[in-house]
Amino acid sequence: MFEIYPAIDLRGGKVVRLQEGDPNRQTVFADDPRAAAERWIMQGARWLHVVNLDGAFGESKTIPGVLETLCQLGARVQFGGGVRSLDDIRAILARGVARVVLGTLAVEQPEIIQQAITQFGADKIVVGIDARAGHARVRGWQSDAGLGVEELARHIRALGVERIVYTQIERDGMLSGANVQAAAHLAQLSGLHVIVAGGVANLEDIRRARALAARGLEGVIVGRALYEGAVDLCAALRIAESDPRIPRGLAVFTNEKRH
Repeated sequence: MFEIYPAIDLRGGKVVRLQEGDPNRQTVFADDPRAAAERWIMQGARWLHVVNLDGAFGESKTIPGVLETLCQLGARVQFGGGVRSLDDIRAILARGVARVVLGTLAVEQPEIIQQAITQFGADKIVVGIDARAGHARVRGWQSDAGLGVEELARHIRALGVERIVYTQIERDGMLSGANVQAAAHLAQLSGLHVIVAGGVANLEDIRRARALAARGLEGVIVGRALYEGAVDLCAALRIAESDPRIPRGLAVFTNEKRH
C-alpha cells in the first residue's frame, strides 16, 4: 500500500521544520507535538514520521517523552534521529514504535543493522539514506559518509534491509519539488522499497510518486507543505489510495458512482 507520512520533527519539545537540514534555518510550526499528530490523524493519516532532531544533532541522548503518547493516538509511528545502539532500538520499539529509522549506524556500525533485523525483523527496521549531491551524509546530515548513495543502497540491501527513507537534503524543507524519478531509480537499482522525502511541494508531487509505485516507491513523507497548507492531507491520501493506471477523470467518476 502506498502511504503518506506526515512529518513531525521534534526539537526542544516543539514541532519544527529545517531548510536543507540546517539547524540554524528552523521554523517552529507547533508547540504541542500531540496536537499536531492528532490533527493529521483526524484527517486520515495511518502513519506518522517522527524525527528526534535533538538526538540527530547530538544535542540530547534522551528519547522524547512525547513518543509513547504519539504511539497511542491511533496511527503507526516511524521514528528516527540519534538512534545509536541496539539498546536504543529495543527501547524505542518498547515505546510502541512500529519502525525505527537508522542512518548513521548503517554506515558506521552496519553489524548492528544485521543484529537488529535478526532480533526484531526486517519490517521493524528502516535505513535512512540522506544525500547531498549524490553523496550520503550522517550525524544529522552534518558529516560526509564517504559513500555514494547507490553504493550505500547496495551495501545495506546486502545486510538484509528491505526498506529505506531516501532524502535529498538540498530539497528538504524547500518546497522545490521531490525528485521521485531519482528515488525510483534507486529502488530499481537496489531492490529496496523506497519512501521519498525532501521537497514535496504540492499534490502533483504526490501523484508523480504514486505513479511510480510499481517501480519500488511505497510512500512519501510530507512536512512543510502540510504545515503551510500547500498540500491538503485528505486529498493526498485519496491520491495514495487511487489506482494510477486509471485516468484521473475516470477515477473521479468511478468514485462518485461508488457513493
